[in-house]
Amino acid sequence: MQPAKVLLHPAAKPLVFALALLPFAWLVYGAFADALGANPAEYLIRSTGDWTLRFLCIGLAVTPLRVMTRTPAFARFRRMLGLFAYFYVVLHLVSYAWFDMGFEIEDIARDIVKRPFILVGFAAFVLLTPLAATSFNRAIRALGPQRWQRLHRLVYVIAGLGLLHFFWMRASKNNFGEVAIYAVIIGVLLGWRAWQAWGPRARPRQ
Repeated sequence: MQPAKVLLHPAAKPLVFALALLPFAWLVYGAFADALGANPAEYLIRSTGDWTLRFLCIGLAVTPLRVMTRTPAFARFRRMLGLFAYFYVVLHLVSYAWFDMGFEIEDIARDIVKRPFILVGFAAFVLLTPLAATSFNRAIRALGPQRWQRLHRLVYVIAGLGLLHFFWMRASKNNFGEVAIYAVIIGVLLGWRAWQAWGPRARPRQ
C-alpha cells in the first residue's frame, strides 16, 4: 500500500491520536501504580517537559517530510501534533505549579522572574497559547491565511525557547547529552526551512 493511502486512511488520525496519548496514559498509570521512581513529582515535571519538546520537533518535521517525500497527506497530522505539544506543555506547567509551588500564585510569579530558565519556559508557553487557540479552520478564516501563517511561524521561536529552557535546566547538573540531540534536530529542521526560503534554489514557502 502506498504511503499516501495509509496516511489518508480513516483510521490514520485516530491511530496517531492514540499514540500521542500513550505518554500521558503511562504517566497516569505510573502515578497510581507508584511506578515513577523515588521522586514522582520530579519525574512528572521532567517527562511532560520532554514530551513537549518532542512533539514540537515532530510537528516541525511534518513539512520537510511532506516536501521531500512529495506526500501532501502528512500535512493532515500537523495541527493535531501541534495541539499535543500544547497539551503536554500545559501538563508541564500544571505539574510545576502543583508539585513545586503548591499553586501559590505569588510564589510562582516570583520564581518565574527570579529564575531565567523558568522565565524562558513560561515565555514559550505564552507564545504557544495563541497558536493552539487558532489551530482551527474558523480561526484561519477569521485571521486570513497570510496572517495565520505569520502567527504560526512563532513556532520557530518557541522551539528555540524550549531548547534554551532545557539547556539551562540541564546546565545545573552539567548534563548536555540530550540537549545536544535536540539542538541538532531543531537545527536541522529550522536550517531546512532557511534553505528553502533563502537558498540558491529557493522556492515559495511551504
